[in-house]
This record gives sequence, C-alpha cells and structure tokens, in this order.
Amino acid sequence: MTDTQVPRGSRIRLGRVDGDLRVERGASIDVEGRLIVSGEARFEGNAEILGDLECRDFSNEDGTVRISGDLTVQQALRADDGSLVVGGSLSAERVDIDRELHVKGPARAREFDIGGALDGEATLTAEKVSVGGRLRIAGKLEARSVEAGGAVEISEASLDRLEVGGLAHLGGGEVRESIEVGGRFVAESSFKFGSLEVGGLAEFRGDGTGGSIDVGGVLTARGNLSFSKLEVGGIGTIGGTAKGESVDVGGKFDVRGPLELARSLEVGGAVSVGESVTGDRLEVGGSLEARRAVFQGSAEIGGAVRTRDGLKAASIELHRKSHAIGPLVGGRVEIGRMSRAEDVYGSTVEVGPKSRAGRIFAERIRLGENAEVDEVQYTVELRAEEGVRIRSPPQQVSRLPPFPL
Repeated sequence: MTDTQVPRGSRIRLGRVDGDLRVERGASIDVEGRLIVSGEARFEGNAEILGDLECRDFSNEDGTVRISGDLTVQQALRADDGSLVVGGSLSAERVDIDRELHVKGPARAREFDIGGALDGEATLTAEKVSVGGRLRIAGKLEARSVEAGGAVEISEASLDRLEVGGLAHLGGGEVRESIEVGGRFVAESSFKFGSLEVGGLAEFRGDGTGGSIDVGGVLTARGNLSFSKLEVGGIGTIGGTAKGESVDVGGKFDVRGPLELARSLEVGGAVSVGESVTGDRLEVGGSLEARRAVFQGSAEIGGAVRTRDGLKAASIELHRKSHAIGPLVGGRVEIGRMSRAEDVYGSTVEVGPKSRAGRIFAERIRLGENAEVDEVQYTVELRAEEGVRIRSPPQQVSRLPPFPL
C-alpha cells in the first residue's frame, strides 16, 4: 500500500486510494464516482475536490479546501489555520477547524470545534458545538451544548444548553436546561427553555414557556409568557398573558393580558396590567394600574394605584403622598400622610395626617390629624385626632356592608 500525491497546481482524476492521499497547494481532483481514501486525506493549502470524498482522517493546513459533494470522515477532521467548504453533507467523529466551516447539506459529528465561523444550510447534529465567532444553521440544530463567542442564528433548536457572547437569534424550538446570552436574545416563534439569562435585550416574538428569566436591560414578549422567576433590570413588556411564581422589575412593567403570580410582584417604577393581577405579595415603588389586583399577603404602594374593581390584600400600605383610585379592600389598611384614597374596606383602617379618603367601612378606624373623610361606618371603634373632618355623621353599625372582591 503506497501513498498518493497530487502535485502543486495540478489537476487529476481519481476514484480510489489505498493508503494516504497528499494534496499540495492549488491542486484540483475530478472524482470518478466517489473518491475513497483508506487512510488520511491531507491537504496543504487551497485545494478542490469535484465530487464526493470518503476517508479515515482528514487534515488541512493553511488554506481552504472545497468539496463539491459529500464528505465522510470516519474519525477526525481538522484544519490548522484553514477552512472547509462542503457542497453536500458532512459526517465525522470530531471536527476541529481553526477558521471557517461552510456546509450546504446535513452535518453530523460528535463534536464541532470551530475557531471562526460555522455556516450550515441544512441540519446539524452533535453532542457539543463550540464556535469562536458566528454560528448559523438554516435547519434544525440538535446538540447537548452550544457555545459561540459572537452571534448565533438557528432556525430550530433542540439543545440542552446554549451560551452566546453576543446575539442569539432562534427561530423556535427548545433549550431544555439553560441559555446565557451576553447581548441580545430573540425567539421568532413558540419557544421552550429551562432558564434564560440575557445581559441586554430579550425578545419573544411568539409564546414563551420556561423557568427563570434574568434580563439586564429590556424584555419584550409579543404573546404569552410563562416562567418561574422573572427579573428585569430595566423595562418589561408582555403582550399576552403572564404567568409565573414571581416578578422583580427595576423600571417599568406592562402586561396587556392578566398577570398570575404564585408569589411576589416587585417593581421599582410603574406596573400596568390590562386585566387582573394576582399574587401573594405586592411592592411597587411607583404606580400600579390594573382592572383588579388581588394579593393574599401584603401590598405596598409607593406612588399610586389605579384599579376599576379594586385592590385587595391581607394588608395594604399606601406610602406618604400616595394616591389610590378604586376601592381598597384589606384586613389592615394604612393610608400614609398626605395621601388620597376613595372607598376603603377592612378590619382595621388607619388614615394618616392631612390625608383624604372617601367612604370607610371597618371594624376599627383611626383618623390622623387634619384628615378628611366623606363617610364612616364602623362596628367596634372610631378614633379621630384633632382637626379631623367627616362630612357625614359617623355611624356605628352592627354589620358592615358586603366588601368588594
């Protein structure tokens, strides 16, 4: 068994090679049927294979090898300071290329390690994919883990883990465990995920279903979004229904449909919900606007609350100079100093000094200095400090009217 050498700049015709094949720079091979190399196919510099190639090992150094047909490598495929272009399908045990890999047909290997760019026009199947620069797969990408230093564009993902330094643009699919993106994340259609961490912007253009979400900048979801824990440093917008355990947003949070939470809603700025919002605990630094808001535990409002049907919680606290439009219904309701509220229902209601309220219905009521109230009904106790004004005479009743919500 002897090696076969293709001289520099030559063009020959081959069908089968018993042993190794060495191709020098600038050579071109016309394939008779299918070129089968029992040993290693080694390329030095740029070269061209016009047809299909099958070999035990494949290596290329300092150049680009172009194969017009299919490439089948039984073991290792590597390109030192080189690139590879495959016009058909690609199959290998391991692919290690310093520069770029371009494949038009389906690609399969246990591991892809590409220093520059990986561009696939069809499907790609692997256990691990690592790309230093850009990754683009026009078909489905199936793998356990994918890492890319630059940008990733995948038509359909079926992955366990995805880690991207810059932009991740996914047509749809699923990442079962975790996604980490340094810059921007986009999912074009319905998408499932385990956890999502994005440094900048995250956008769901279809429905999203998954676990925890942590976005440093802006989150946008055009459809419905389900999650466990949602944290957004800046602004969050959801066009449909939002459902999860908890939400923590540093700036502004808008939900067009209902917002259903098992635990807490914490927003530093303003919250706007088109339908109802439910949860266990509410803490808003700015304002809350919703059709109705029902919380099993506490609700704290730093600025304003606006509801049509009302806000209900075990305890409600309006901070100093706050404003409530819509009924407040709670076990204990505290209206801070110089605040305003409409109707208030509770077991214990405290109205701070220089505050203004509409009607109050409670077992025990305390009105601070210079507070103003339209109407008071109580069953146990009414305490009013100096300067309090009640427009209608207070009524002690045996039974309070039914509370809203």
